[in-house]
Amino acid sequence: MPSPKLILVTGATGYVGGRLVPRLLEAGYRVRVLVRDPARLQGRSWLKRVEVVSGDALLPKTLATALKDVSIAYYLIHGKQGGKISAERDLQVARNFADAANEAGIERMIYLGELVDPTSDLSPYLRARHETGYILRYSSVPVTEFRAGMIVGSGSALFEMIRYLAEREPLLICPAWFFSQAQPIAIRDVMFYLIDAIETPESIGRLIEIGGPTRLTYADMLRGYANERDLKRVLIRTPFNTPRLSAYWVHMVTPIHWRVVLPLIEGLRASLIVRDEAANKLFPHIKPIDFQTAVRLALGRIQRDNVETSWADALVTVAGDIKPYTFTVEEGMYIETRQILLDLTPETVYRSYSGIGGTRGWLYMDGLWAMRGWMDKAVGGVGLRRGRRHPDEIRVGESLDFWRVEEVEPNQLLRLRAEMKLPGKAWLEFKSDPQDGKTLFTVTAYFAPRGLFGFLYWYAMWLPHRFIFDGLTRRLASRARLLAH
Repeated sequence: MPSPKLILVTGATGYVGGRLVPRLLEAGYRVRVLVRDPARLQGRSWLKRVEVVSGDALLPKTLATALKDVSIAYYLIHGKQGGKISAERDLQVARNFADAANEAGIERMIYLGELVDPTSDLSPYLRARHETGYILRYSSVPVTEFRAGMIVGSGSALFEMIRYLAEREPLLICPAWFFSQAQPIAIRDVMFYLIDAIETPESIGRLIEIGGPTRLTYADMLRGYANERDLKRVLIRTPFNTPRLSAYWVHMVTPIHWRVVLPLIEGLRASLIVRDEAANKLFPHIKPIDFQTAVRLALGRIQRDNVETSWADALVTVAGDIKPYTFTVEEGMYIETRQILLDLTPETVYRSYSGIGGTRGWLYMDGLWAMRGWMDKAVGGVGLRRGRRHPDEIRVGESLDFWRVEEVEPNQLLRLRAEMKLPGKAWLEFKSDPQDGKTLFTVTAYFAPRGLFGFLYWYAMWLPHRFIFDGLTRRLASRARLLAH
């Protein structure tokens, strides 16, 4: 039975960190998580079992509380945007964290880095990932650094890229990086290594490369996925790498943003293979599964709607700087956000949006909303005629026109799940967050496309949605002002 050590997990809102936390709890450890915005942890089944500390590694003063009494810290912090500015920020964060860990006197750090040949021509992002390992290892706190290449699992960037390309593209013109060697590793095996390192003192101070049992090219992986889905795909090889152009192409034909996929493609220009067999000697009991088995497990999770860390993590977003409109793609989910700072109370703003729909209507372009309801009825959907139970009161689980009320937090949040006929899943969320005596009013539309038609549907509806939701946000703000008087 593990000792009741206190473990700090950074990056708990990310793909790896979000899966690591519940497994540490299952193994009997006490867990603390460091996050910039605790709101992003809402909905996690393990939230009440961990200690949450709000802080930012760019601000060294916020790290002392997070590291107090900690035995082991998992360093899973890194930016996704790439570029020199992001790389420099990542390195500064690593320096801050290493200094704070030293001052706190923790026993050890465990870092998950990138499995890329450091002698090759690396992008600023990948170079920073390697230099982060150096910064942590050469601090006074002992470090175990794992280097993993392509991680396969439901919701991972690699798996989603493979899945959408294989599902949507019967003929692929493949750049040279499609044919570089790699050793993809299942997310479950990454978890085994990260957790078992705690009780493996021989791993202290070691740099450990981890990967799956077979070497494959990206083309092999795509064919393997296609075979699992019984799809026939034709790949035509070209001699060009063109990572940025490839990232834009992936951005256009999959839900993954080009900034997310670019570091992955840049890494694929070099071989992502294990050159040191230390992992087999230090962890002989861990037998990584092959790529095909990993794909089968990931597909099973998706089909059962049991994806632990994926797009659902983004259902609560960070407000950050106030921007009237932002659009992002996170783990296959299209996210459109609109924000207005109102000189009103959160309660007043909540009254405005919680009374939407039904006989009151949708405040802006009601004719278009009615037309969408009629179209939904015509194809066997629920349409708008269900209305709402009460013009002002609202409860979780009840219907609201062609939406279902999924979550209600009085004076703070209303989330609606679409029940109209759609080639995917959609949500509409309204939030009223207090901010320096005012209220940040946020309207967010989410769409998770299903297949090629879902992808085409979103792009066909983007302009109308932009027009309608912009107007809806303004009208709800106006109604809130009227309610205040």
